[in-house]
Amino acid sequence: MDTARPEDEPAREGGQRPHRRAHTTSSDVARYAGLFAQRTTVMRSSAMRDLMEITSRPEVISLAGGFPDTSTFPPESFAAQMTRIAQESSARALQYGPTEGFAETRAVIEEVMRAEDMRPDPEDIVVTSGGQQALDLICKTLIDPGDVVIAEGPTYPGAVPVFCSYEADTRQVGMDDEGMRIDLLEELLAELDAAGRRPKFIYSVPTFQNPGGVTLGLERRRRLVEIAREREILLVEDNPYGLLRYGGDPLPTLYSLDGGDYVLYMGTFSKILSPGIRIGWACAPPPVRAKLVLGKQAADLCTSTLSQFFVREYFGEGRWLEYVDELRDVYRSRRAAMLRALASYFPRQATWSEPEGGLFVWATLPDYIDTTDLLAKALRENVAFVPGEAAFVDGRGSGSMRLNFSAQTEDEIAEGIRRIGAVVGEQVGLYETMTQSFEIVQPSPSSAAPPGADDPPTGEVLPFQRRPPEER
Repeated sequence: MDTARPEDEPAREGGQRPHRRAHTTSSDVARYAGLFAQRTTVMRSSAMRDLMEITSRPEVISLAGGFPDTSTFPPESFAAQMTRIAQESSARALQYGPTEGFAETRAVIEEVMRAEDMRPDPEDIVVTSGGQQALDLICKTLIDPGDVVIAEGPTYPGAVPVFCSYEADTRQVGMDDEGMRIDLLEELLAELDAAGRRPKFIYSVPTFQNPGGVTLGLERRRRLVEIAREREILLVEDNPYGLLRYGGDPLPTLYSLDGGDYVLYMGTFSKILSPGIRIGWACAPPPVRAKLVLGKQAADLCTSTLSQFFVREYFGEGRWLEYVDELRDVYRSRRAAMLRALASYFPRQATWSEPEGGLFVWATLPDYIDTTDLLAKALRENVAFVPGEAAFVDGRGSGSMRLNFSAQTEDEIAEGIRRIGAVVGEQVGLYETMTQSFEIVQPSPSSAAPPGADDPPTGEVLPFQRRPPEER
């Protein structure tokens, strides 16, 4: 029997290969469905990755992704560093490396963490393929199906698919403009205690939270670390944005408050150097670190050696903090441009965060607007954002959106917000027209109310202080 695949067949006349049949019929789906692992039934896609193809089009203003502005990196510096690698270290840079990462890379990571007053032991560090792999390895190491994981609500949209893939029972704690509400966390922990359940870890982005843009207050940080110690619960601190501060005073990381006993720290070079090099890290107590290394061996053997050599060359020049300062100046201006545009173009019913750093603003619209539906309308106007539901595991967040201000120019940010505001305005106008008509023609008292009419609105999931009218 001929078992050759279509790509193995000889080319037809004219050099074209035969068209490969798409396996999309119902019988095809049924055939493959029986082969999938059970966990695939709970896997979720990443909202940001789903939008990549659309937002890569030049006519689309994307306020969706968490992209840093890599055009700010000097090309002559990149060329010089890669040339040195080619001339001096090409054989090693093109070879396999140790799973935990080169000692030189871990020394650089130690330097970056020290810039935020942390004192890690380089032996506790595992170099990963981006911060996303660090989170995946932590979940692979700690979570069995059904284990409880606690996260902020909303949480990093990229964490939701990871938690779902490992079949975690994810509980999300509400936030305000000072980050995770520790009182609600303690209530949840008491409920879990009563049910005889112990969470595997608490995941938090405490500084310039993604997507909320808020920062966990100092007293809340201290209490969170106390809770971890009292209950012997691990904290997973994700800190991609800590060095991108545009106002206010720095706060100690959870890792520095804890000393590394109960905090698993995650970092990345994606936001302060380049996401394309795909280098992040996890810093964990030795027993946990050993398991992370085993998990990484099974995943990809080692992080790109070429990228690690690039990091070594770049930091060897000793100018990395100057580059971060330049990024801060650029992003500070873009953040201001987005806040001005929101005040100009969004309806008075909307609220939004005003971050002191990071890359994101979280905006909440009137609760009768669903931002997943709104995105489809916005895309027709060639503008994109991340709907709020992507930051929850249970369908909340439908009235909110995440807006990124780092990847576009100030003019593009203003135009993008104007386009979104125009679409929102249409929805507000339609709603007000419909409700006014409803008020004119009231149903008789005997009319039955529709199911769920008394249900409270669920759109506003992250309350922020409303901007004073005179600032709008």
